[in-house]
Amino acid sequence: MKLYGSFTSPFVRHCRIALLESTLDYQFIETDQASSAKLSPTKRVPFLQDEELSLTDSSSILCYIRHKSSKPFLETVIELDQFCMVNTALDSSINLFFLSRDGVDIARFDYTIRQAQRINTTLAEFEALALPLHGPFNDVQLRLGCYLSWAVFRQRIDIKDYPKLKLFLAAIEKEPFFIETAPPA
Repeated sequence: MKLYGSFTSPFVRHCRIALLESTLDYQFIETDQASSAKLSPTKRVPFLQDEELSLTDSSSILCYIRHKSSKPFLETVIELDQFCMVNTALDSSINLFFLSRDGVDIARFDYTIRQAQRINTTLAEFEALALPLHGPFNDVQLRLGCYLSWAVFRQRIDIKDYPKLKLFLAAIEKEPFFIETAPPA
C-alpha cells in the first residue's frame, strides 16, 4: 500500500495517523503539486494505491484503512455530518490560503467573504461541543485536530476566542501519533 502526499497537508496527516494506528504495511511517498497533478485525476493529495485499487480522496482512504484494520469509521450520521463540517471549513480555509498567497484580496469579494464566514460559523459549532482532552480520538476529532493545527500554523484562524477548541488542540497535539505526523519545522 502506498500513500502519496505532502507532510503539510492536513488531509494527508489524518491518513498518516490512521495508518499509524493500524497494523497495515504501507509506504508514504512525499509528492508535490506537479507530481500529484500527473499521478492523480483529482490533481491533489492524498491519493492511495493498493495493488489495483486507487483512491483519490482522504475520506475514502480513511474508510478503506479503517475497514482493512477492522476499526470503525464514522459510525453515526451525526459523526458523518460533523466530519463533513470540518471538511467544509478545511476546504474554505485552504482555498482562502491559496487565494491570499496568489494576491487575491479575500475581503473584497462576496464569495471569499462567505468562505470566511463559513469558517467562523463552523468553529462556533465545534466550540459548542464537548470535545475530549485525551485519546482515543475518533475520526471527527482527528480531522478537527488536523484542521486546527494546520489553520493555526498557517495563520488562517485565531482560536483565542474559542477556549474549548484551544484546549482540545493543546491536548491532541501532545498525542504521540500527532507529534509523529507533525510537518517538519
